[in-house]
Amino acid sequence: MSDRTIGNDAAVLVLGIGNLLWADEGFGVRAVEAMQRDWVMPSNVQLLDGGTQGIYLVDRVRTADVLVVFDAVDYGLPPGTMKRVEGDEVPRFLGAKKMSLHQTGFQEVLALAAMLGDYPEHLLLIGVQPVELDDFGGSLGPQVKARIAPAIAMALEYLAQFGVVAQRRSDSSSDTHDLPHPSLDLNAYEAGRPAPEVACRIADERVLAGLSGPAIHLEDRP
Repeated sequence: MSDRTIGNDAAVLVLGIGNLLWADEGFGVRAVEAMQRDWVMPSNVQLLDGGTQGIYLVDRVRTADVLVVFDAVDYGLPPGTMKRVEGDEVPRFLGAKKMSLHQTGFQEVLALAAMLGDYPEHLLLIGVQPVELDDFGGSLGPQVKARIAPAIAMALEYLAQFGVVAQRRSDSSSDTHDLPHPSLDLNAYEAGRPAPEVACRIADERVLAGLSGPAIHLEDRP
């Protein structure tokens, strides 16, 4: 346990991890993005898009007294199910069934922070069981997207015990320094994304045919 005092001045980090390009894998990043868009947080709270940075997040985690993580997690539950996990149970759930490299990396972040003696005193994981992952360039499915608002409400309720009082945002002047570039905003991303029949997300023979040499047809592949 750190000797830092938990109170109204606690250093709070709200972290979204995942990959926006793989459908429901982007849940964590989309949740923290929506939280920043809709809520004004006190100065001791940092909202961060952790993406797939893995071990590079360790310095951010080490400075946090309270850490809240949004992520898509394979709990082995029905698709779209939201589940919260606290404290020492968090690393176990992140590693129970890894869906991508970012989870391995974040387990290492927590382990390294503990080894260095700067493990967050309070840790909450808010995870959603994904529905679809194998859709490169895809967005969140409706079941997972519907969990963003409840996940944020759960995080705000948890943070209230540490004196964190958020206010509904009345304008669009939020600081997006630690969040995805505006071009990756959920609405902009979905509006600019071509339909699957226009841009195949698995292998597009229109691209393969443009390469030098004989054309390769998908049906001819071994």
